[in-house]
Amino acid sequence: MLTQLRHILEMIRFSHTLFALPFALLAAVMAWVQRSGAPAPVPFRWTELAGIVLAMIFARSASMAFNRIVDRRIDAQNPRTAMRHLPSGQISLSLVGWFCVACSLGFVVSTLLFWSENRWPLYLSVPVLAFLLSYSFTKRFTALAHFWLGAALMLDPLCAWIAIRGSLAWPPVVLGGAVLLWVAGFDIIYACQDFGFDTRVGLYSMPASLGVSGALRLAAVCHLGMLALLAVLPWTFPLLGSVYWIGIGAVAVLLGYEHWIVRPDDLNRVNTAFFHVNTVISFGLFLVGTLDLLT
Repeated sequence: MLTQLRHILEMIRFSHTLFALPFALLAAVMAWVQRSGAPAPVPFRWTELAGIVLAMIFARSASMAFNRIVDRRIDAQNPRTAMRHLPSGQISLSLVGWFCVACSLGFVVSTLLFWSENRWPLYLSVPVLAFLLSYSFTKRFTALAHFWLGAALMLDPLCAWIAIRGSLAWPPVVLGGAVLLWVAGFDIIYACQDFGFDTRVGLYSMPASLGVSGALRLAAVCHLGMLALLAVLPWTFPLLGSVYWIGIGAVAVLLGYEHWIVRPDDLNRVNTAFFHVNTVISFGLFLVGTLDLLT
């Protein structure tokens, strides 16, 4: 059983929850800080923090498991993914299916931690989950699948803000837009590895539509757009100050490094750009943003 659990966590790349969780937590900190400065301050609640973390973990785990189920036959044909856990038979389809169902239920149940103060998380849980899961089908009909994935992760800061504040505002929208462009950009870079396979089997992607060089240029435009939105964020949330601006500078350097090490004629370091650099960006931006707001 422990071996199967380890395989499942490897399959969904559980450690990469760091990609999205920091942006949800940064939006939560912004919401708490703004609320604590309101005329009638409401204290920080541990149940809200637990609800955000659990909802993020369950939602991402359900989405990744569902994606592996939907793509198992495609993965089996692709030499890069043929040894993934489902195509190679390391895990049974039924086990992954039950894991996906359990995580989906866990996501909905976790929203009950907000129930006494805010019922919107529960009301929105099923539509949000449906949007997350639907991403798995997009590469079959649109090259904009990368932006669908970005929109799915854009929901993290939006939902965290709504869960705490009970309404929407410009700060999480701007932050969410930055997340959308960031994710779309690095997913386009990652998809360059499958340019030949996607073209051969008729799957839709930006590399298959624009070629690797064109796709990398579009990814760079997305990341420039991300930096622009991060620069706009303090205008919508004036509590962000100098420490946050230092963080934006660091993000710009890291994104520049990411695009420098991935080139049309050299995709060997895509995994370094995708997994290592982007984890540092998301976690680092959360740290500097939180430090700025709480000091």
